[in-house]
Amino acid sequence: MACQWQRISQEEAFVGRCAESGDDIGSAVVAGRLVRDLMRLCLLLDRRYVPSTKWLGSSFGRLSVAGPLTPSLRGALAATDHPTREAHLCDAYETVAMLQNATGLAAPLDPTRRPYHSRPFLVLHADRFAQALAGTLTHPALRELPLVGGVDQWADSTDLLHQSRAVRAAVHAIR
Repeated sequence: MACQWQRISQEEAFVGRCAESGDDIGSAVVAGRLVRDLMRLCLLLDRRYVPSTKWLGSSFGRLSVAGPLTPSLRGALAATDHPTREAHLCDAYETVAMLQNATGLAAPLDPTRRPYHSRPFLVLHADRFAQALAGTLTHPALRELPLVGGVDQWADSTDLLHQSRAVRAAVHAIR
């Protein structure tokens, strides 16, 4: 979960930064990636694993949070401008942050949107959740690992993910 929050933190400001530079399609693509990452985080929070992208939507749809969260996710995907995308994503961030807080896996954090430093974008600063969860790790070997997560959190290639030997080699390479 910490690694999934870390993924979100790495791109949450890019929706606005792309739009600011005139790259609206880039902003939309980043929003789509963030929607996918939020869906995957919800599945992790519910202790569900999706072995393939083709099952992501239907698996997410079976979660209790799907009903309240889907309008925000769909809104972010359908938005044709940055402010609308950002508002829907922030609604989704806050919902998922409240779910995270409810798990009791780490100390609760403020789940509300906030400015991205001095920039004119609103984000969750998801890195706070990543660090809070990482701070609860007790096994020394786990504490030393970088927050990149499982191979399916940093590789999308179906061909790679279905080759156990290649997956083991990739995992070994980042340790």
